[in-house]
Amino acid sequence: MAAIKVKGMIIVVIMMLCIPINAQAQSDKILVAYFSATGTTEKAAKLIVEVTGGTLYEIQPEKEYVAADLDWHDKSSRSSVEMSDAKSRPALNSKPDNFADYDTIYIGFPIWWNSAPRIINTFIESNDFAGKTIIPFATSGSSSISNAEKELQETYPDLKWQKGRLLNGATKEDIKKWTKK
Repeated sequence: MAAIKVKGMIIVVIMMLCIPINAQAQSDKILVAYFSATGTTEKAAKLIVEVTGGTLYEIQPEKEYVAADLDWHDKSSRSSVEMSDAKSRPALNSKPDNFADYDTIYIGFPIWWNSAPRIINTFIESNDFAGKTIIPFATSGSSSISNAEKELQETYPDLKWQKGRLLNGATKEDIKKWTKK
């Protein structure tokens, strides 16, 4: 009889210990931050929010990009000048509210010159990512995410990176499989 009571108490203790673990896993707050010059990356970001229940945040430059700024054939275009200078940090229009509350940050961007646009560096350097999980995602006409991902990890080695993904034409099902949601 005493053995049954002990087993019952052990089961109760185990269950009580599991409650905080499950609550912690469920309380993971997700921010889906993205920069999109033409709307392609924005579509992917919105799918991630739909699947994960995260909060959508648009990374906006202080000065909006116009078509002439994005002309990669023109070496004097704004994007060409920024991308040719690794120290370039375009100013942000704003910062996310309550950034400290988020545990997981998806960061989305178009691939420019096989890299993340410099405004992504500005965003990372303007917020405290300590203890947060960062998951990059990107869209591109011809490049993969691998070089951009590698450069970001090398530039910010102390951050907790997870494997990113190129989301060209991604569907809700693709996002579910990738995020395991």
